[in-house]
Amino acid sequence: MKKIFSLLFFCVLFLAACVIISGCTSQSAGLSSAQPQATSGTSSAATGATLTVTDLTNRTVTVPASPQRVVGVGAGDVRMLVYLQSSDKIVGVDQMEKGPFNATALGMGLPSGRDNPYSIAHPELGEKPYIGTNRVDNPELIIAQKPYVIFATWRTGQQVDALQEKTNIPVVALVSGDLGKDKPQFYESLRTMGKILDKDERAESVITYMDNTISDLNRRTKDVSKNQTKKVYVSGVSFNGAHGLLSTEPTYPSLKMINGNNVASAAGTGGQVMIDKEQLLAWDPDVIFIDESSYALVATDLKDPVYKSLSAVKNNQVYGLMPYNWYANNYDTVLANAYYMGKILYPDQFSDISPEQKADEIYTMLDGKPVYSDMKQLFGGFKPLNLAAST
Repeated sequence: MKKIFSLLFFCVLFLAACVIISGCTSQSAGLSSAQPQATSGTSSAATGATLTVTDLTNRTVTVPASPQRVVGVGAGDVRMLVYLQSSDKIVGVDQMEKGPFNATALGMGLPSGRDNPYSIAHPELGEKPYIGTNRVDNPELIIAQKPYVIFATWRTGQQVDALQEKTNIPVVALVSGDLGKDKPQFYESLRTMGKILDKDERAESVITYMDNTISDLNRRTKDVSKNQTKKVYVSGVSFNGAHGLLSTEPTYPSLKMINGNNVASAAGTGGQVMIDKEQLLAWDPDVIFIDESSYALVATDLKDPVYKSLSAVKNNQVYGLMPYNWYANNYDTVLANAYYMGKILYPDQFSDISPEQKADEIYTMLDGKPVYSDMKQLFGGFKPLNLAAST
């Protein structure tokens, strides 16, 4: 009887041990299978984590935290996504991001689609699925790509509310801005996008780089410019298409950054304007910079004999600049153009600068690749233009 009792006692102990071991094994296996989900970068859309932001139309929007699938509608969103090193999260692009590259015979002409530095650095963006035109949203095409967040520029609060209602996807309104009076809004847009994408540090790096670059340009020129007598005219500024010699920009940002003497500064408070022929002749600029997107039109205008009297034309002081205002501001080209203009106007202050190398430094920092040679092939790059011979 004693032996039977002992045998039963050991059987009970054995069964209890099996239950305990089985439980530990199951718990361990459960932890093992759950661990990759916590560390593999799975989108918050699957985990349910969210955050709330205030967008640039002062709307409060709740979005998935660190979304892995996004789209941008309107000018500037894709550029900002590239700057924030998040192009891999883009699941669809609009019509303007899919257009062909400039193919003019002269290598100069109006951008025709993907002729932006960020597009050249990331040609794969042009192969992304189509989500509609840049001005009219197509909810069905956007929904088909299953983004977790939609970024939108050049939209009113009412428009982004309507898009959010039709897609049932959070829409965050941003402002593409510029590096002038609307710089605070541009920086706020970068920070808002960075917060959503978990790219806060990258957003601050981009902002700091831009501010430091602008400060460097100002430092080099703020004193010498006080005695600068060269009168400068920026010609052929494009806006919704190419324009001729009489198209300019009173607050041309690159020239403003180097404290240049813009003869058209009193012609407006910002943006492209058209001036009179007589006004240009009266200004008689010493140096003319031509936006290469309008080169053909400017060259045609300069065949008018009256322009032979311009000092800049007579003295061969005409230079090409790469177009910057294509599908909103290409901030990288704004900065690159500024160094080239500085090299021409203040050679002593920019003696340590190779504009081409500086351009590639800027493009690499913001877009991820040095694309100056590509821009040069498309538009002509930094170079003097001897237009006196063609007039």
